[in-house]
Amino acid sequence: MTDEQLVERMADGDQAAFEVLIHRYHGPLLGYLERHLYNRERAEDFVQETFLRLIRQLKKGRLPEQIRPWLYRVALNLCRDYWKSLGFQNEKQQIAETPDRRDEGPSVVEIYERQETRKEILMSLHELGELQKEIIILRFYQDLKLHEISEIMEIPLSTVKTNLYQGLKRLRSRLIQEGVQIRHKKEGENTYA
Repeated sequence: MTDEQLVERMADGDQAAFEVLIHRYHGPLLGYLERHLYNRERAEDFVQETFLRLIRQLKKGRLPEQIRPWLYRVALNLCRDYWKSLGFQNEKQQIAETPDRRDEGPSVVEIYERQETRKEILMSLHELGELQKEIIILRFYQDLKLHEISEIMEIPLSTVKTNLYQGLKRLRSRLIQEGVQIRHKKEGENTYA
């Protein structure tokens, strides 16, 4: 059953359709929000708020045309609103006031293990511009299509494509500088870090 069919059934009061939709998107949305917020509890709250906003939309009789981009756009907007909030600014200030710890540097084994993990790639991602980082996360971590990313970010498809290409190029270059092994698919196919 498609997402849109589930939403139509939800609008008609079908609780099972709502549970299927939550089961389908809770995990991906949670992962997406955790990458942005670095706080699982807040990410859980934002996932819940995303679904609540969907219910409110349905009660008003407004069904989103494509549910997946709509859910991610709502989640992203919740993050943006939070980053503008006074609570976030206070948290940021408290972190800035925390005394610096001496960098003891990881061992060679720890460096190797860290470079082989998604965490290392995510850390490198955060050195990209916000737009490029967001597009790469939506494309490769959330497995969204380029036209869906265009809808979520509310930017032209050509801008998504350009920033995806440039972001991947910068990410690859950054990872090579750090010594992370780049895996190549068969010749003639795309290269992924």
